[in-house]
Amino acid sequence: MSGADAGRDLDIVLFGATGFTGGLAADYLAAHAPDGLRWGIAGRNADKLEGVRRRLGAAGERVEVLVADSTDDAALSDVARRTRVVLTTIGPYLAHGGPLVAACAEAGTDYLDLTGEPEFVDRTYLEHHQTAVRTGARLVHACGFDSIPHDLGAWFTVQQLPSDQPITVRGVVRSGGTFSGGTFHSALDQFARAREMKQTYAARRRAEGKPADGRSSRSVSGKPHRDPLLGYWLLPLPTIDPIVVARSGAALDAYGPRFRYSHWAGTKTLRYAAGGALGVGALTLAAQVGPVRDFLKSKVPQGSGPDEAKRERSWFTVDFVGEAAGRTVHTRVSGGDPGYTETAKMLSEAALCLALDDNPSTSGQVTPAQAMGEALLGRLQSAGIRFETV
Repeated sequence: MSGADAGRDLDIVLFGATGFTGGLAADYLAAHAPDGLRWGIAGRNADKLEGVRRRLGAAGERVEVLVADSTDDAALSDVARRTRVVLTTIGPYLAHGGPLVAACAEAGTDYLDLTGEPEFVDRTYLEHHQTAVRTGARLVHACGFDSIPHDLGAWFTVQQLPSDQPITVRGVVRSGGTFSGGTFHSALDQFARAREMKQTYAARRRAEGKPADGRSSRSVSGKPHRDPLLGYWLLPLPTIDPIVVARSGAALDAYGPRFRYSHWAGTKTLRYAAGGALGVGALTLAAQVGPVRDFLKSKVPQGSGPDEAKRERSWFTVDFVGEAAGRTVHTRVSGGDPGYTETAKMLSEAALCLALDDNPSTSGQVTPAQAMGEALLGRLQSAGIRFETV
């Protein structure tokens, strides 16, 4: 335990346990937390939090309830100063997440979330990265299906390629499952804020500059096409994932002197690829009109999700093809329900990893691969998420 951790009476605090995905994370921690872990659940409604604690049964008896509203800076500061790690499922993060990040950065407390919102991530870098560097806090965004399978999958892939040569990696996502209401709401909001998102991204690029050692790393896009190795039709996937992977590439020498990553949805037929492209385009246009955007949000409410039987039938795969110095490697990350069950697992294991494991020495806003790398990979594999060379 570091000096900054001395005197803290909790290891992990979970915000959002009264919601659907947060409730799954609470269930996971109750079932998998080691004996002696000091953890709590936090939110604005004490009665609902007590209900979660009772639902956890015997494991809930050692869970502390902390009342803190996301708009109450003093209460958030008190929670952050009591614990070593905070994880939160409360989104959309651009609307609700800023004060909690600020409290953690100032307190030197590690912070994790499930955001897929690039503008939120860039804003927190601009506003809190330097504070977190000073206090030793690790601010780790995108710790669910966005973006751990992609970030850790690309990291797993480049370990098998020469690090002194330029490396290109493409990731191809396929899934059979329901994405969360929070993810859908966040996506619509981001589609509606394309100008603000671009401006914030540019401000961050200016602030962080290029890697000091002259290396380069970035995400690249392209047109729909058929992958000659995988046999899938590929459709560019406009998510936060390629941005996160590229930032890991900029931070870590293993990605080579020149790293390029492209991110795709994979379909078996051209018809599905064309339909996906039209669907994304239609959502982007619809998100520009406030009443239409609100109507779409009402059809996929936050805080609810599929039942256990449906989640049991859900799955995902992410295939990676890495190339360097004439060598090609094909890897795959795969698991169960991406939007809920596996997302709660990934977030919870990341929190346990930061709280308990021997991780690289980092601070400030860092990616999952940069902050946890090998330790988190091992945890995910032990938890049933597969990383394999094909």
